[in-house]
Amino acid sequence: MLRYRLGLFLLLSLFITSCTKLSQPLKFWQTREVKIREDSPVYELLTRAERYFQRGQYDLAYQYYEEVRNKYPGTPEAVLAELRLADTKFWSGDYIEAITLYEDFEKFYPNNEAIPYVVFQIGTCYYLLRQPPDRDPTFAKKAIETYQRLIQNFPQSPYTLEAQKRIRELRELLASHELYVAQFYFKIKYYRSAYQRLLYLIENYPETISAEKARSLIPRYYRLALRETEELNRGVKKDFFGGPVP
Repeated sequence: MLRYRLGLFLLLSLFITSCTKLSQPLKFWQTREVKIREDSPVYELLTRAERYFQRGQYDLAYQYYEEVRNKYPGTPEAVLAELRLADTKFWSGDYIEAITLYEDFEKFYPNNEAIPYVVFQIGTCYYLLRQPPDRDPTFAKKAIETYQRLIQNFPQSPYTLEAQKRIRELRELLASHELYVAQFYFKIKYYRSAYQRLLYLIENYPETISAEKARSLIPRYYRLALRETEELNRGVKKDFFGGPVP
């Protein structure tokens, strides 16, 4: 029987995010078509899954990709389906679950040529989960770590330039967080802690806008940190609740 080329790929022409928008494709995968008999059950399953995916009906797409994975384990189609399961979670905004699925894919298929894309997507999930400067910086730090891993292991990947750009943006965010914390300590008159935070900011994020501002604050923060040290030595410094600082 004649074979037909299914309009799906082992490594799909996967759309990934640009900068801060999800609406624009950045790069395409190198693609290798999967030859599947048109009358094969997996053909129909993948066709439906991809149709729902393209329509944004991610819950339905997930069900069909999951069926492919479960019914045809060990096949190229199942590998494709596993990758698409992660993609459905990503595009539906369930970034925590998407991270888990992408990490599982990387664990079980470490030599698959989709791995640069997978690592980039893990970083992008963390990037999209990042918090503003006055909140927990954990996701921003994880995004940087993941993008750096991508750049180190796959420097020639089509995702390197975007990863580098986002690292710069995330470093600005982390620097802003450090400045926010320093100013908070300053506000509640913990001047030594505020001063140390400025030093940490300047040392670790020297190229950032926040570091420039921190440098301008250093003289004032330093003077007050010295005064606070003297007050501690005299035993007159009070803590936030009004009690003596040990």
